[in-house]
Amino acid sequence: MENNKYNDDNSARTAGGKPQDFIRTIIAEDLKSGKHKQVITRFPPEPNGFLHIGHAKSICLNFGIAGEFNSVCHLRFDDTNPGKESTDYVEAIKNDVHWLGFDWGEHLFYASDYFDKLYGYAVQLIKLGKAYVCHLNADEIREQRGTLTEPGQESPYRDRSVAENLVLFEQMKHGELAEGSCVLRAKIDMTSPNILMRDPVIYRILKTSHHRTGDKWCIYPMYDFTHCLSDMMEGITHSLCTLEFENNRPLYDWVLDALNTPCHPQQIEFARLNINYAIMSKRKLLQLVDEGYVSGWNDPRMLTISGLRRRGYTPLSIRNFCEVIGIGKRASWIDMGVLENAVRDDLNEHAPRVMGVLKPLKVVITNYPDDKMEEVTAQNHPKIPEMGTRKVPFGRELYIEATDFMEDPPKKFFRLGPGREVRLRYAYFITCHDVIKDQNGEVIEIHCTYDPETSGGNAPDGRKVKGTIHWVSARHAVQAEIRLYDRLFTVEHPDMDKEKDFKEFLNPHSLEILQQCMLEPSLKDAGTDDRFQFERQGYFYLDKEESRSDHPVFNRIATLRDTWAKIARKK
Repeated sequence: MENNKYNDDNSARTAGGKPQDFIRTIIAEDLKSGKHKQVITRFPPEPNGFLHIGHAKSICLNFGIAGEFNSVCHLRFDDTNPGKESTDYVEAIKNDVHWLGFDWGEHLFYASDYFDKLYGYAVQLIKLGKAYVCHLNADEIREQRGTLTEPGQESPYRDRSVAENLVLFEQMKHGELAEGSCVLRAKIDMTSPNILMRDPVIYRILKTSHHRTGDKWCIYPMYDFTHCLSDMMEGITHSLCTLEFENNRPLYDWVLDALNTPCHPQQIEFARLNINYAIMSKRKLLQLVDEGYVSGWNDPRMLTISGLRRRGYTPLSIRNFCEVIGIGKRASWIDMGVLENAVRDDLNEHAPRVMGVLKPLKVVITNYPDDKMEEVTAQNHPKIPEMGTRKVPFGRELYIEATDFMEDPPKKFFRLGPGREVRLRYAYFITCHDVIKDQNGEVIEIHCTYDPETSGGNAPDGRKVKGTIHWVSARHAVQAEIRLYDRLFTVEHPDMDKEKDFKEFLNPHSLEILQQCMLEPSLKDAGTDDRFQFERQGYFYLDKEESRSDHPVFNRIATLRDTWAKIARKK
């Protein structure tokens, strides 16, 4: 597996500017040759958890191809494991796909729609002598399967008659046999070099209620048997999946060939998405949720689609990210910074600028009239005049960032200090002349004078200052809670150390909560679709899950630059 910033299999592009990857090349050639008249793809999630950024890559690929080739993409739920699935997951997945900007229209399907037909296909395999009921337990099947260098052993039940297998399978269906007592296996080749082809299980007994079919069924088909037949029944032309299913392709083809189905979709594998400082296993993500390491599937530190949405990522930023990383055949690692840059690039163009003070320090302008209040004009975007301006109140008492003041500043510190002059963004030059401390010697307030001739932040005498700082009027400030997020793990590959639990690498500083932050009054009316750049602080989004009318909570989506890249260079 390569550790590249980008997957480099995607240098060519279509005339429309879309990436011309190997999958799109195959599809274009199939249409040109007449092999297919129309392309039909599908996105087939299991409803046993929430979707993550890796699924977004597949969503963008399958729905994107359908859009580019003027075709359709099916949304199909692979709901064959009722003990781990729920309607809540189904609805969350549908919501995520819609939020990303895609629509399946009338093409919504479930594997459970096909349970009757799948059962019929299993019966056909038995009648063809290509499937049998096996009473070995899971451990025994595993032991007899063999290794990469040793062939498997045939089950003692392999040569049962067709009639006996039909009776037993019927008994399985009607709940007459105990869960775990037997399975239906495909009869393929116990000496195959591909271990998956050594008589795989295609049906098992699960006496568990299904979220759609209730208690109608107590046997459920396995994924490899279900998936290819579902694709076939829906007329899928290109079944796109990640590389871990490459070894499953012979079984995919075998089932369709053995049943001589009327159409045979083509399975094509591409590299899954791997991002450093993150995990992409739904099982491990569920573990973080269930064990309380995160607040839920939509915790903004999680790379689930719902977590990214709650943090403030935009659908466009995720689609752009998926286009940048492209589709390749080789497994590689994508740097987290690529994802973060995608949202920065999007928000830099669209997010209005505002001022917010995260760690406030009070400033009193001693020569400013106590009863005076004025409004200064601030730009909503420095490079997009069409976004207009806004009025920001200014008065005698302000808040600035505590980090913008030092009592004994070093030479290259260009912000506020005793006797130093700085520019207040959009307002005036101020000079510090006094420092107020508490009984512990901590600075709690600074006193300054302002130059009334520097309205708008410019001096008529032409003098220059090196520092410009943001501020908020104390009288008009909106008090808010700010949540600063960092990467969830402290190492690049938290789940690759086989000797340690991945949870040992959780970052204890992945969330910092700041209370009593002060924001400019325009943010009082922030909506759940609004995103802002707090000048010099980063991009922020109102957390509708945690906010109240009297207590707004803002999540930092991303910093203004990749601070982790600097950390990496220092290492």
